[in-house]
Amino acid sequence: MKNLTLILLVFLSVQTILSQEKKIWDETETEKTERLAWWTHDRFGMFIHWGLYAQPARHEWVKRKEKISDEDYQKYFEMFDPDLYNPTEWAKKAKAAGMKYAVITTKHHEGFCMFDSEYTDYDVMNTPYGKDIIKEWVEAFRAEGLGIGFYYSLIDWHHPDFTIGKRHSIQTAQTDKEYAALNKNRDMAKYREYMRNQVTEILTNYGKVDILWLDFSYPGKNGKGREEWGSVELLKLVRELQPGIIVNDRLDLKDYKGGWDFTTPEQFKVDKWPEYNGQKIPWETCQTFSGSWGYYRDEHSWKDNKQLLVLLIESVSKGGNLLLNVGPTARGTFDYRADAALNGMGEWMKYNSPSIYGCTQAPEAFVAPANSILTYHPEKNRLYVHLLDYPMQNFLMPGYAGKVKYARFLHDASEIKMGKKHGAWGNDGTNAEDLNLKLPVTKPHVEIPVIELFLED
Repeated sequence: MKNLTLILLVFLSVQTILSQEKKIWDETETEKTERLAWWTHDRFGMFIHWGLYAQPARHEWVKRKEKISDEDYQKYFEMFDPDLYNPTEWAKKAKAAGMKYAVITTKHHEGFCMFDSEYTDYDVMNTPYGKDIIKEWVEAFRAEGLGIGFYYSLIDWHHPDFTIGKRHSIQTAQTDKEYAALNKNRDMAKYREYMRNQVTEILTNYGKVDILWLDFSYPGKNGKGREEWGSVELLKLVRELQPGIIVNDRLDLKDYKGGWDFTTPEQFKVDKWPEYNGQKIPWETCQTFSGSWGYYRDEHSWKDNKQLLVLLIESVSKGGNLLLNVGPTARGTFDYRADAALNGMGEWMKYNSPSIYGCTQAPEAFVAPANSILTYHPEKNRLYVHLLDYPMQNFLMPGYAGKVKYARFLHDASEIKMGKKHGAWGNDGTNAEDLNLKLPVTKPHVEIPVIELFLED
């Protein structure tokens, strides 16, 4: 009996220790919801990938893809001088597009720092440009009332102590022995300290930071995860420095309480609201105008205006956000195609943003009619029907009879008449529970028209 009791006590002690290890900080679900409330309301942000890779202009992973050595890559550092950089213009373009916050790369995988860092010479202060790009950017975007976010790469292809593995730009190793030889004089512990120091810099020197994007983990053989990054201590530091900050889920701490705030499906559409352990979770999809994140001069697979709008609308319809990327040129301007894309979205958002801000997935009682997407504003109790394929004069909404007290187009607030019957020959089989909206024959001059339904209380 004593042995059984002892075993039980040991088991409970181990469980207690494990449970303690799985927690970053104490926060209730209600507190987390309140902390993320502005972000889940705003729904639409701008991602900015900018670095030395804007000069070769053929993908932000160009150093790895083309196996460029440090020596050959150095020319981009020595020539970096974005003389047309005007962050105020960027901020105004983001705001005009309907974006409410922005996240910029402070350091990408190439290791180059866009900010003034005392821990490396490989930063913007030592380029011909010679000014703190991040400082200028923060001031400009704050002035336009936009939320501020920083991307910081966990990966670093330039740092001498970052150990070489399967995601490094150096790809000559195949065996454990070869990897060991390459890493003989590298010390990941020193890199962890460097990373902590730089994260401290970006979370200390620029005032309040709303979002932190840490990117990315790839555990396994010759990979890097929570142990290599020192993720637990790193995130505790982040929470200490900026208690209100929102952090993504790429530190390999998904199973830790407080180890992440939102999940980040990249470059694909989710088929439903993402879940973790059976619970719906905050999420944001990050997407590009074309295929790459950095400026790519010769890339021509750009999404059109309707595709981009559907990305936004569909994300909100499943309870999520859209972070849409711009890759500025080496001179510090937005590519003409990016400007055109932003202008197109801005024109639509100017009139239809109420179907985005503060909206989420529609209640289960409302099923989207064919060729449409629904969003719902719970505080206003209004449903928004986005018409992806404009219908004929009669728009049938099965099961909506008795649930709607008023209908109108969102872009101009013009009334849409409601009825039950449609067609020249009477009912035409319309169910009594169905609602019919009498639309104009001609599609409104809007890329995706939106019907605003005022629901019965």
